Order: sequence, then structure tokens, then C-alpha cells
Amino acid sequence: SDAVRESLIAAMDNRELVAAAVSLDTDEIADLAPDLPKDVVQELMKSLDQAKRLQVESSLSYDEDSVGGLMDYDFVTIRADVTLEVALRYLRFMGELPPHTDKLFVVDREGRLTGTLPLKRMLVHDPDAHIAAVMSDDPVLFHPSDAASDAAQAFERYDLVTAPVVDAQNRLVGRLTVDVVLDFIRSESEQDMLQLAGLQEDEDLFTTVWKAAKNRWLWLAINLCTALIASRVVGAFEGSIEKLAALAALMPIVAGMGGNSGNQTSTLVVRGLALGLINKDNAKRILTKELGIALLNGSVWGSVMGVVTYLLYGNAMLGGVMAAAMMLNLLVAAMAGYFAPALIDRLGRDPAFGSAVLTTFITDSMGFFIFLGLATVVLL
Repeated sequence: SDAVRESLIAAMDNRELVAAAVSLDTDEIADLAPDLPKDVVQELMKSLDQAKRLQVESSLSYDEDSVGGLMDYDFVTIRADVTLEVALRYLRFMGELPPHTDKLFVVDREGRLTGTLPLKRMLVHDPDAHIAAVMSDDPVLFHPSDAASDAAQAFERYDLVTAPVVDAQNRLVGRLTVDVVLDFIRSESEQDMLQLAGLQEDEDLFTTVWKAAKNRWLWLAINLCTALIASRVVGAFEGSIEKLAALAALMPIVAGMGGNSGNQTSTLVVRGLALGLINKDNAKRILTKELGIALLNGSVWGSVMGVVTYLLYGNAMLGGVMAAAMMLNLLVAAMAGYFAPALIDRLGRDPAFGSAVLTTFITDSMGFFIFLGLATVVLL
């Protein structure tokens, strides 16, 4: 984790850091370099051979959330005008293949990608057949500037193990492997989980107390403000609560059910936006569906709670108010759970960033207002 890595870097001297980093793969060095002291990075770069140094510099030039930031340079290329037997002899001569190699990349004399040759095809075809006749000439490929999230979706869609990365001239510059893509997906998922709770991505169980506390101040301050607003909504109905004490016991149920339902919708919407499943063509249908689910759940559980309220307090009108308030707040929760992450996404931020906090604030405030407002109008 970042916190453990920072503590290790702080505890090691320059010689130890260079010795530990020099044996890493190119993409790992590029990932580690921003956290190392500048003099260590300079010494590390000097200790690398020219080819590896150029690869590290190339990796550092790309954004960490791009394909270029994730690709590696350890791959096997072959020409299309040789036979499968020649290719097999070449592989045996190498003795060991790069990890996760499921295909060879077929290139021309200028290094331009012309296709890929899956290893399984080499095993089942005539050894005298030429690679040009066996290879796949329309492979899934990426460019270094492509978004890593788009590449991750492509790996899932096409069940990829590796994929070539080419430049603007279609020259092979690297490859993307499934293990790196899975690491990226896991990192994104962890980041979304933290942001849903109002935590920053650099916090984990090993973060120092002071740093963790500072990371949480922003959303604690926002929560405090939203809680104060919700409390003022309740305060506006103090007279009603004094006249009917049962309202104080029942109103948290309405708000709690709305918050839970809203966060369920919010989670689905955040996931849909992250995967590109929600667009302007289906947005209205998805919102209508969530409103329908809220109406059904509100009718069922509102009726259940209305009966329970009547049995507890012997007041049929209070039971009716409880049922109506719960149904209305679940409808509000569905809209809040949909529009909160959608608005955050429209503003150019990660839809997970604070959507749960915003949804909970809306459902709490509106839940109190709807329940106490109905009770004031109907019962008092």
C-alpha cells in the first residue's frame, strides 16, 4: 500500500533503494519513481541499461490512468513470412517466454503490427504453414493515450489475456496484460468504495493517525453541515412533536428507510456510469424503473409500517401518515440516488465522490419534512 511504501522509503538509505528498485520491471519502476527522492531516481536511471532507461522514461511520460502508463515492453514478435516450424524453433531457442504470453505479435520490417498469432494456433496447424495464413489480422489493439478504464472494459468484453499497444504509425510499442488490468480494476474499485464513504484514495489501514484524521475532515465537516440543516427541519416542527410524542419515535424510521433505498439506487447508478452503461438514450428508462421500484417498495413496506404504527399507538390516522410518508420518501430517495451521482458525473468528477453523503442528506431532510409535515396537516 502507499502508506507502507512511504514508510519503507523513509527507512531505507539511497543505496538500499537503488538495489531494491533496479531489479523491478519497467512498469514497476515507473510506478515507484514519483515516490522516490530525486537523487535516488537519478542514480537508479544511471544504473539501468539504455533500453530499459528509455522504456522507463517513456512510461513516465504517460498519465497513470492511460494505457501507456500500464503497458510493459516484454513481448515476443515474429515475421509473417516464416513458417510455424521456424517460429516454434525460435521460441525453444528463447527458453522462457514473458509472463502471460498467449500470443505472438506479428510485425513487418519497420515494426508495424500486422496481426497476432495465438499460441494455440501454432499447436494445431501444420508446422509448414506460414504465419500469414494462420495469424489473426484484426486483433484488439490499443494506443498509449487510450483511457485505462476503456481498455479494462475491452479486456472483459473480449476475454483478453494480452493485447498489443501501437503508436500513431501502427508501430508496436508495448503490450497490455491481464494482471495489470486486474490491478487497475481493483484499484479503481477500492477508490470508489473509499469515495462513497467520503475517504481519500491514499488512506488505508496503515496510514498515520494524523494523516488519516486530516483526510476525513472535509466530509466530516460536510456531514456536520448537512446534519445541522436536517436538525433545523425537525426544529421547524417542534410544536407538532410536543403535541404528539410518537412523531419523535417514528420519524427516524422514515428517514432511515429512505437513506437505505437511496444508497441502493446510488450504488447502481455509480456502477452504471463507471462502466458506461448509462447514456442519454436509456437514462429516462432507468430513472422510470427506479421510481417504479420505489413506488412498489414504498407501497408494501409503507403499508406494513402503517399497520405496525396503528398496533403500537392505536391511531389509524397516524398509521396512514406513516405509510404515506414512507412511500413518498422512497420516491424522493430514488430520485436522489439517481440524480446525485449523475450531477457529480456531469461536473466532471468521479460519480462515487460524495454521492452517498449527498443522497443521505436529501433523504434525511426530506424524510423529516414529509413525515412531520403530513402529521401536522392531518393530525394536528
